[in-house]
Amino acid sequence: MTPVLTIAWCPPVEYFALLAKYSSVYMEACENYQKQSYRNRCRIYAENGVQNLHFPVRHRDGTFSLPIREIEVDYSTPWVAKAERCIETAYGSSAFFEYYRDGFFAILDAQPRTLWELDMQVIRFFMDKIGLKTEILPTESFAGEHVDIHPKRPNAILQELGLERPYYQVFSERSGFIPNLSVMDLLFNEGPASLEFIL
Repeated sequence: MTPVLTIAWCPPVEYFALLAKYSSVYMEACENYQKQSYRNRCRIYAENGVQNLHFPVRHRDGTFSLPIREIEVDYSTPWVAKAERCIETAYGSSAFFEYYRDGFFAILDAQPRTLWELDMQVIRFFMDKIGLKTEILPTESFAGEHVDIHPKRPNAILQELGLERPYYQVFSERSGFIPNLSVMDLLFNEGPASLEFIL
């Protein structure tokens, strides 16, 4: 059965491990926006441990009853510059950050209008750089059931797939390995070898 995923901004490693398992997946395009989810947040490894990055969406009457494709990103605050600074501080000394930086930041700097556009561009960027060929099919109606990958609930996908293993992280000597962060943590540290950690 083809799984249904929800959009996510710089999703965790387990999200890409799931993508790697299938030749195609459905992306939920008809759900309503949900707060406190990976749709507009991610987790990175900063100097003092896990750092949560998130960005605002535009609120108007009925925002939470709008389909996810109609939710607009709020650029009225300088969150893009702040996020880029945090990412640069966290990964500037990683082996592959400079190699991927410009392409990734170009997506953020372009300020895609909707949450759907931003998240899908980011997901496709990381898929391309990791080497995943999975086809993403937007749902045409609300699917209801989807794979639940949520920042406030531990997920056992990596464990279930037998992929829970460490890779090099910039601050691991200080604070140890932290699993299942944003896929950018894997890509910026392991580069072309990233695919080996999700297959």
